[in-house]
Amino acid sequence: MQTTGNTILITGGGSGIGRGLAEAFHNAGNQVIISGRRKAALDEVTAANPGMVSLTVDMTDKDDIVRFAAEVIERYPALNAVINNAGIMADEDVLAAPDYLDTAEATIATNLLGPIRLTAALIPHLLQQARATIMTVSSGLAFVPKASTPTYSATKAAIHSYTQSLRYQLRNTAVDVIEIAPPYVQTTLQGEQQANDPNAMPLDAYIAETMQLLAGSPENGEVLVQRVHRQRFAEQSGNGAAVFGFINPA
Repeated sequence: MQTTGNTILITGGGSGIGRGLAEAFHNAGNQVIISGRRKAALDEVTAANPGMVSLTVDMTDKDDIVRFAAEVIERYPALNAVINNAGIMADEDVLAAPDYLDTAEATIATNLLGPIRLTAALIPHLLQQARATIMTVSSGLAFVPKASTPTYSATKAAIHSYTQSLRYQLRNTAVDVIEIAPPYVQTTLQGEQQANDPNAMPLDAYIAETMQLLAGSPENGEVLVQRVHRQRFAEQSGNGAAVFGFINPA
């Protein structure tokens, strides 16, 4: 991917990996548009990065996504890249069924339906560009799940599969399709404990390695920092049960 000179939309850009990628692309010489539901968080990021802009959207609301996509295209007609990063992750106790279903359904709406709906809204515009890129953020948990977050893990597995099909269908166009699969990273996705967990990959190190990989030619269209390889290739290497046990200790 050419990592400079783009107009890039990054969903969930108010914190965590989304903010890290937004700032990295901004510093590399791209016009960056970040989005999210929390205007205050977006304003904090844009204030710290002059020239970056933001728009609000509810990624669980299909009508708001259509409105949002039209607004982005109207205001930034040079848009040629999107990073579908917005996501939520919450523990679910299936033994408490059906009480966890509200969490499960919100997770599916945000993590799976949101990217699919936004991508569908943007594809006609992206196909008109000389070059364009659609990026989806999955997770190492797409390949070996965390049992306490079953729906989150399932949505990331689905995003991996969706991205493979999207890449194939767009193979004869000028739209590249890239999957970014992070490992366990120091963000607030599951609260301050994760942000300060020494077992998680530091966010700045993750962003630096990811940008380096994006600047090259990611193998099979997947951006995989070294730390996620064990999960990504657990089944192929015959270590699926061992890696599952490591992520889900008894």
